[in-house]
Amino acid sequence: MSAKIYYDSDADLGLLKDQKIVFLGYGNQGSAQAQNLRDSGIPNDSILVANREDSYAEDAKSKGFHVEHDFPTAAAQADVLFLLIPDQVQPRVFNEEFAPHLKDSAVIVIASGYNVFYKLLNFKPSQDVVMVAPRMIGSSVRSLYEKGKGFPCFVSVEQDGSGNGLTIALALSKAIGATKAGAIASSAREETAMDLFAEQALWPQIIMLFREAFSILKEAGCSDEALCYEMWMSKEPAEIFERAAEEGFIAQLKHHSTVSQFGQLSGALALNGDATREHFKNILYNQVLNGKFCKEFSKIEADLEKDGPENPLNELYRKSEQSELGQAEKRVRERLSGLL
Repeated sequence: MSAKIYYDSDADLGLLKDQKIVFLGYGNQGSAQAQNLRDSGIPNDSILVANREDSYAEDAKSKGFHVEHDFPTAAAQADVLFLLIPDQVQPRVFNEEFAPHLKDSAVIVIASGYNVFYKLLNFKPSQDVVMVAPRMIGSSVRSLYEKGKGFPCFVSVEQDGSGNGLTIALALSKAIGATKAGAIASSAREETAMDLFAEQALWPQIIMLFREAFSILKEAGCSDEALCYEMWMSKEPAEIFERAAEEGFIAQLKHHSTVSQFGQLSGALALNGDATREHFKNILYNQVLNGKFCKEFSKIEADLEKDGPENPLNELYRKSEQSELGQAEKRVRERLSGLL
């Protein structure tokens, strides 16, 4: 199934004239998108950064942006609000400090579908809720814009209070530089499903495969140093994925040796993926789409602000670092610190 793709010619920056655009959060994405917006011709006085008093706020000020630390004051000014703080704090900050003070006609822009898909944010029926979600880290969103290039981005209208949600979403996509490469029509559901699936199904499998492969090769007599460099520290996997992005997932294999090509292609085709497919379907339908993960994660959100072992994320890191692979890498990095 093909998705609609929108380009510069589909968007009208004139729709943003005289609009007060507020960025809630000036981190990785906030910094990049705010600067791109300004460089696209949006007056600096039309941009306001809402951020608590911290290093991010100081960075925004150093780049010439107006900064407001009082969130209700910032909210009351917003014609357009970019919601760019972490997913886990959005419901509390938005619902308590922004939503009650926003204009009935405000446009709320999300970059992650999580809180909208799970219905954790409070919107007025008259407001537009649109998704403009770069599929790129903030530093690349900025650097590609500066080079005159675009970047992949998802765009959608989740609530069309004004009836003009799509035209506003496209104007904002163009202003941050996304429509130069093409903004892909998507949805909060699709973005959330793919994002959480990758995090909870795909990448855990990859981590497990590397962990078990390391263990088997270690049993076969391979050294820690050779394994770490062969498997990931050489950056060969990163180069493979970069080639895959540029040329194609299968086509990039042609850059490998004939032995490697034959081994990878024949090996992959010989694998029966039925068990993995069932596992993936279970994660997608019984953990992500049905809201089970969201409910479980909500129970530990407060603990994520704690220090030490009471923070469940810290405990997961501790257990993972105790693995054979984790301990070996630590030893290798300590020995070769002068070379890294």
